Amino acid sequence: MAMNGTITTWFEDKGFGFIKDENGDNRYFHVIKVANPELIKKDAAVTFQPTTNTKGLSAFAVKVLPESKYIYIAGERLKLSSIKTYLVYSEEEPVDNKIDKENAVLSVGLLMNSIRPKATAKAGEMRSVKKLAITTFQKKTLIYSEDEIDIEETVKMLKL
Repeated sequence: MAMNGTITTWFEDKGFGFIKDENGDNRYFHVIKVANPELIKKDAAVTFQPTTNTKGLSAFAVKVLPESKYIYIAGERLKLSSIKTYLVYSEEEPVDNKIDKENAVLSVGLLMNSIRPKATAKAGEMRSVKKLAITTFQKKTLIYSEDEIDIEETVKMLKL
C-alpha cells in the first residue's frame, strides 16, 4: 500500500534522509530507492512503499512529487491545472487613486469645488499600473495589480 509523506531531512553528501509519513512517523530512505533523485529536497512531497529494516521504519519505491500543484497569489490558493489563460497588461490609473469608491461621485464633486489639487500629484495625473489577469476553467477572472503581488514572480510560477 503506497503512502504519502514529506521529506523532513536530507543529507545529500550521505545519500539518505527521512520522510515523515501520513501517520507522523519518521522513515529512513536511501537515494537508491528514489525514482527521481534529482527532485529530492527538504519539504518535498513524496509517495513511497512503507517497509521496515533492522533500524526501524523505512521507505522504498520513493517518488518525489513535482513542485506544488498550487500557487498562492495574494493569499489565495489557486490550482495550477485550473488556470486556463493569464495575461499581463498595463492600465492607466489616477495617481491620486485613494478616493473612497462608495463616495466617489460625491467626493469628486466636492474636490472640484473646494480642494485645490496638491502640487505634487496634479489633478488627473495618471500612472501606469501593471496588472495580471488570470482566467480559470471555471470561467472566473482574477485580477491582481503590482501593488498587491510581484507580477514577474507570479508569472514564473504560472509557466511551470
